[in-house]
Order: sequence, then structure tokens, then C-alpha cells
Amino acid sequence: MPPGGSARRAAVPLRRPRGVLVVSAACFVVLAAAALLGEVPAADVAVREALLGWGSPAVVAALRVVNVAGEWRALLPGVVLLLAVFPAARARWWIWVALMVAAPLAEGAVKELIARPRPEGSALGFPSGHATAAAAYFGAVAYLAGSLPRPLPVAVRLCALLAVVAVAVARVVLRAHWPSDALGGVALGLALASAAAMLASAQPAAGRGGDG
Repeated sequence: MPPGGSARRAAVPLRRPRGVLVVSAACFVVLAAAALLGEVPAADVAVREALLGWGSPAVVAALRVVNVAGEWRALLPGVVLLLAVFPAARARWWIWVALMVAAPLAEGAVKELIARPRPEGSALGFPSGHATAAAAYFGAVAYLAGSLPRPLPVAVRLCALLAVVAVAVARVVLRAHWPSDALGGVALGLALASAAAMLASAQPAAGRGGDG
């Protein structure tokens, strides 16, 4: 009975996040298609202006700190922490390392394909690299949190969600991106994270099938 109970508890984080992949990929395709058209939607301009108006000096200073969560100086030690905290991540470490390598590669390739300029300057903007990396990393954290005892998964996933939203908002308030650039990065990062989670969850399932 205890071994069976342990197996059931271990199965919690192995739910296939197929729905997240479908929704995030669909959102990314829609946003990428809109960005490819060239014109900046009026909603993008309106949301950006609203967020910039909210950006007091104190808020901007705080968001500069938050912005680091989408940079490698934070994400590299973050990956090490991920592997240290979650045994499931260590067991298939190559999947999560590959995820964090794939995120900037995919984001860079899409930037070249879409070739949409940022709101200020001539650098390419869609999708936001910070938002992509943050969503990929914290998406992985949210998935792996399922292995933690309750009620920790809910708390960890809420913190992960807030971190992704904060990075996305920071990219707009810091005048680096249009809102749709940030949303596109979030969608791409979540799609990559959910694909990695599906791959990770499929491997133990195959092992259990062989034992039976």
C-alpha cells in the first residue's frame, strides 16, 4: 500500500500539459501574424501609453530589478537552483537545460523572421527575449512544483505567474517593447516549457509501461 501511494503522489507532476501548449502556441501564432503585418495595433499603443503613465520613478526603479529575472545572470543560477530543488528535474536534467537553450534560439529566429522594430530604437522587438526566457523558466518551475507537498504547488505556481507578468510589464514600462512583443514572448516561452514538460512526463510513463 505505501509503495502504491508513493507512486500516485509521484504521478502528480506528470500530468501532460497539452492544454497549455495548445493555448500558448495558438496565442503566439495569432500575435506573430499580427506583428508580421507591420502596423502597430491601436490597442498596443493605448496599453503602452497607459503603462508608461503608471511608471513613476519608484516603479521604474523596481521594474529594473524585476527585469533581471529575464536575463541570464539570474536564469543561469536559477536553472542550477531548479535542479537542486526538484529531483524530477535532476532525473531528466537535459530536458530543462535544453529548454533554456532553446528559448533564446527560438526567440532570436522569430525576431529575424518577423523583423518588427521596437517602439524606440531600431532593434528587433517581437517577441521579447526577456519575456520568452522568463516564461520558459517559470513555466518549468510551475510544472515541477507539482511534486511538492500541498499547499506548496499553489503558492509556487502563483509566484511563478506573478514573476512572468512582472517581467512582461517591465519590458513595456522600461520602453523596450510593445505590449504584444511581451505577450508574444510569454506565449512562446510557455509553449516551449509545456513541450518540455510533456517530454519529461512521457519518459516515466514509458518506464511504468515496461514494468507492467
